[in-house]
Amino acid sequence: MSRADLQSILATDCGSTTTKAILIEKTGGEYRLVVRGEAPTTVEAPFEDVTVGVRNAVREVEELAGRRILTADGEGIETPRTLRGDGVDAYVSTSSAGGGLQMMVAGVIQAMTTESAQRAALGAGAIVMDAISIDDGRKPHVKIQRVRSLRPDMILLSGGVDGGTIAHVVEMAELLKAAQPKPRLGAGYKLPVIYAGNRDAREHVRRTLGDLVDLRVVDNIRPVLEREVLGPARHEIHNLFMEHVMAQAPGYAKLMTWTAAPIMPTPGAVGLLIETVARERGIDVVGVDIGGATTDVFSVFDGTFNRTVSANLGMSYSMANVLLEAGAANIQRWLPFEISEADLRNRIRNKMIRPTSIPETLEDLLVEQAVAREALRLAFEHHKTLAVGLKGVHQQRFDPFNQELSGQTLVDLMALDLIIGSGGVLSHAPRRAQAALMMIDAFQPEGVTELAVDSIFMMPQLGVLSTVHPEAAAHVFERDCLIRLGTVVAPVGQPPAGAQGQPALVAEIRLPDGREVRESLAYGELKLVPLGVGEEAEAELRPGRGLDLGRGAGTSLRARLAGGVVGIVLDARGRRPFGLPADADARRERLVRWFEALDAYPAQVAHLARRP
Repeated sequence: MSRADLQSILATDCGSTTTKAILIEKTGGEYRLVVRGEAPTTVEAPFEDVTVGVRNAVREVEELAGRRILTADGEGIETPRTLRGDGVDAYVSTSSAGGGLQMMVAGVIQAMTTESAQRAALGAGAIVMDAISIDDGRKPHVKIQRVRSLRPDMILLSGGVDGGTIAHVVEMAELLKAAQPKPRLGAGYKLPVIYAGNRDAREHVRRTLGDLVDLRVVDNIRPVLEREVLGPARHEIHNLFMEHVMAQAPGYAKLMTWTAAPIMPTPGAVGLLIETVARERGIDVVGVDIGGATTDVFSVFDGTFNRTVSANLGMSYSMANVLLEAGAANIQRWLPFEISEADLRNRIRNKMIRPTSIPETLEDLLVEQAVAREALRLAFEHHKTLAVGLKGVHQQRFDPFNQELSGQTLVDLMALDLIIGSGGVLSHAPRRAQAALMMIDAFQPEGVTELAVDSIFMMPQLGVLSTVHPEAAAHVFERDCLIRLGTVVAPVGQPPAGAQGQPALVAEIRLPDGREVRESLAYGELKLVPLGVGEEAEAELRPGRGLDLGRGAGTSLRARLAGGVVGIVLDARGRRPFGLPADADARRERLVRWFEALDAYPAQVAHLARRP
């Protein structure tokens, strides 16, 4: 069936705890979300069949849509749609059930080929369990034991430029051979290993590993120092994910026979959608998905896609890890009331004990969102360290095991056009202004940046749908998935001593109805200018002395500002560093003023700050 004939599409995402289904139909010449359903994922006991959860989620869709979608026997999806109107024209799915795609990567030089292998695996939607290399400082027997104990779904082996030395690549292959690695799923199957290194070492790697593992050979991810080729390795990771991981997971062999396109790892599908949005709109984008156990960050800067996963930072199962890594003081700084470290620890531990619970009081909500700010900040800092340019490329001669040069991060906050937030704490915040403030505080965007959130976390389904019907995915993404929050304007820097008392930002904004608004902000202030979804305003933005909006310190900027459910946020709180007072009382007072400026919380938040 051609794309033009697809009138009705079903898409599911089999998550670790919940399976979500959405029904998309063409109405009035465009594709729109009709209904959605969800049910518990059933990949584990007692069902051990992922299709049970899929069928339960689809049954909810059937009830809401008022028509049958499952086959008459309930053992599949009716495709294509029948003359009576039952079924759908296409069905697609993503999955992170059963722990998703878990990989190890191995390379020769930690700061070069191993890092490139990490980017290839992360971009394909994997969780990288460990990265081993010749120069990582561990003894060979430690690395061997690590490979044996982790039991990944597959291993990506890289190393060396084409035509270079093969000795170190063969050494890594010998290490894998000594480990006798076994896959996580399917005890009777060989572990898949992808070799993406020096082409001259291919035969040596085949002789070493060919009988022991399911070896796949693809193009070198670093054929020369100056170039990184990740596409072939990522494509093979997807192929093996389908052949080995999905085929061995309970019920997936059956599910694969239902779908019109290969099942994709959930993070890989989200990344594909982020990449597509950046390419089609010609913008730089950062996307984040903050879950209960992990936080994924995606970025596209100057056409280069990167993804990282912080597997120890989340809002339920990994909440204590956020406390451990950020420290209690960094969480407490976002709270407008006094709380002891012991009380904070107990609240976080309770959330880990009851991971599905939601905040019952305003205090609980503020604590949860303070933790979210730190989880997002730490995950973004982690992302910056991996989203970098190639390392070692400026050297004509070098000692490969004594590299001093480091690639510069590709993350340029001043060039960033759009931040997309996803995950329960952002998508389901009681007020959209809370989600906007969490993202602004955590990412601290610079210059002019648009903000949006995923309404009900359907980016995975739309990512895999884009491989089948890009037009349908684009329609639903723009009209039903994204909730546009508005635009933040944030000058960078601090005013010099002689500029104290002068405005840090002056914004002259011409609204769509012709009205003109002029706002003057002192350093440390936050103000909101209402501007609705779909509206744009012309603005003349003048940063104060020593402050920069991207055109140089003190230089004005003309810009078109997009509105949203929150509006235009004028942020003169400073960047590098962020203007949060060190004094506890002054900090709490300023937090309340910021919350009130955006009407982010009920009026009671001020009383929390003033209580003894």
